[in-house]
Amino acid sequence: MSDALGKNLLGIPETLLPEETDVEAKFAAGEEAVDIAAAHPTSSLAWAVLAAEAYDGGHYVESYAYARVGYHRGLDSLRKAGWRGQGPVPWTHAPNRGFLRSLYALGRAAAAIGETDEVERINRFLDDSDPTAKAAIEA
Repeated sequence: MSDALGKNLLGIPETLLPEETDVEAKFAAGEEAVDIAAAHPTSSLAWAVLAAEAYDGGHYVESYAYARVGYHRGLDSLRKAGWRGQGPVPWTHAPNRGFLRSLYALGRAAAAIGETDEVERINRFLDDSDPTAKAAIEA
């Protein structure tokens, strides 16, 4: 568990995902998120961007689906990085942001479609991962 400043009080090591330099380069070059997701289907960042685009367009079910894929791909990546189902996933480590954005997008889309239990679970997970992430994403 973390305090309000994001300090790890449980002593569980932070999980730091590897960089996705190819994905980041494609976004920087202006490539479309759908093309990036097709070329890099394991990238939570690509799915998070697709989820945000769908949500912004009022396509909440599609946003939920994209976010769900990003969330699950992120869980796979976290496990490969040594995560054991708990512990900090800090926003300050840029490669973690795709997973955290997918998690946020999943909660937001779940709220839009009335999936109340999912919203509560996702909000707890996001806060447990990094209590500063939601505010950073919304900024």
